[in-house]
Amino acid sequence: MRALIVEDETAAYENLAQMLTSIDPAIEIVGNTESVRQTVRWLENNTKPDIIFMDIHLSDGSAFTIFEMMEVATPIIFTTAYDQYAIDAFRVNSVDYLLKPVKQERLESALTKFKRLSHTELTQYLEQITRLRPARRYKDKMLLPVKDKLIPINMKDVACFYKADKSTQVFLRDGTTYQYSKTLEQIATTLNPLHFTRANKQYIISRDSVTDITIWFDNRLRISLDVNTPEHIYISKNKASEFKEWITNEDTE
Repeated sequence: MRALIVEDETAAYENLAQMLTSIDPAIEIVGNTESVRQTVRWLENNTKPDIIFMDIHLSDGSAFTIFEMMEVATPIIFTTAYDQYAIDAFRVNSVDYLLKPVKQERLESALTKFKRLSHTELTQYLEQITRLRPARRYKDKMLLPVKDKLIPINMKDVACFYKADKSTQVFLRDGTTYQYSKTLEQIATTLNPLHFTRANKQYIISRDSVTDITIWFDNRLRISLDVNTPEHIYISKNKASEFKEWITNEDTE
């Protein structure tokens, strides 16, 4: 069995890979992707795996975006920390789901379920997976609550979103900063991945706000924006190539 693991946390990937080979040494881990764009590129350029283990929160947004960008004709077992309401949806549209941290007994049960699927059941599953495509379009405006008002902001005016302790800050390109109640994970699902990317755990940045890219220690990238930020913005070595491709992407909506 050939398995692709879509997971952006190294420890979670290593744990899942180790458990899979422990349960069944015949399982071959054929790849590990960490983002929406990387996953799409991998699926387009490699032989289709037998099964995909897919985290929902990826480095550049929601895994659901993958289904907008391409047809995925491979059974999926989700790994997720979503609440019960969302889990009900995954149950309908996936082979199975695994709550994080993944337990070996649940993983073994999910694999057993997958192996027992009949050809008819597998065909029906692949037909309904298109329901996972997000229904809403990307936002071009957002409303920021300020005291007793809601301020409409054009997304093209946003330089970055920054996670500060348990709060989020929105930095506009004119230097204005606002507090925002949503998490970066929630925000990422509403943003067009052509225009915004999750740089790291602290930042989502706008492509139009990037003014300088410095090759840093250990082949990381240090990113400068057209606004002052509370912390330096670094892109990891593993994501550097993907970031450079994103910054030069000329695709339009």
